[in-house]
Amino acid sequence: MSRAFVFPGQGAQAVGMGRALAEAYPAARAVFEEVDEALGEKLSALIWEGTAEELTLTANAQPALMATSMAALRALEAEGVTVEDAMFVAGHSLGEYSALCAAGALSLPDAARLLRVRGRAMQEAVPVGVGAMAALLGLGFEAAAEVAAEAAQGQVCQAANDNDPNQVVISGHREAVERAVEIAKARGAKRAIMLPVSAPFHCALMQPAAAVMSEALAAVEIAAPVVPLVANVRAEAVVNPAVIRDLLVEQVTGSVRWRESVAWMAGGGVTEFWEIGAGKALSGMIRRIAPEAATRAVGTPDDVAAAVAG
Repeated sequence: MSRAFVFPGQGAQAVGMGRALAEAYPAARAVFEEVDEALGEKLSALIWEGTAEELTLTANAQPALMATSMAALRALEAEGVTVEDAMFVAGHSLGEYSALCAAGALSLPDAARLLRVRGRAMQEAVPVGVGAMAALLGLGFEAAAEVAAEAAQGQVCQAANDNDPNQVVISGHREAVERAVEIAKARGAKRAIMLPVSAPFHCALMQPAAAVMSEALAAVEIAAPVVPLVANVRAEAVVNPAVIRDLLVEQVTGSVRWRESVAWMAGGGVTEFWEIGAGKALSGMIRRIAPEAATRAVGTPDDVAAAVAG
């Protein structure tokens, strides 16, 4: 089977994630130790013993999810499965950094530090309460984008995450997003719900964070990935480090084209998607995008054993 490795984004975090991997695999424990060292703090203690509220803070959740994904990958490697066994890597939003780290384009310490900077910059780009995000279910991307455009009325309101054929997340000024929810309901959306997020990610309001990331990424070495990255904002494979650097900046304000990315990989011959790290949200999306493809979540020692056994 032709395989892709995909890496989850924010929302997948849970207190205790990755702990069993760290206890079962020295290589997985080493990931958390290296991330702690890179950040100069015990992020691992927060992940395993902290509060959900603290872990959910964007500046913590982003490096924490990447560390958990990399721990799961190191556990797979200890059992003989490597990233080179995949045709492509891809990640949802912050998961793109996990994918690049997995494919050797970013070092683990650099990925951790970049995500800490990214999390803080995204949180600080917009005062709390000014922005919002909402999930529109059952409209499709084109219809959701039309709803967002109609609701904007001079404010920012954009389609932020094209997650699957039935779920589009919009982002922007709170008033505009609230208008969009009402318009979506009138247009026949199955559900339109405000999301409990701390900032309006992946829209033009994130421009200050994009500027911060442009500076941060300029100071970091990016190598060519050993497996092509299917980039969020392109929904196709890229391998050129300079292009990857530019796309990581663009990604802060750009849409996460997940539905198109998965469809592109399935169209390119991928028959099996392995979700590496916390949660199973991507697997659910993938089944709705490419129902003929197999999915597998790999986030615990049992998952690793099952994956290796086939």
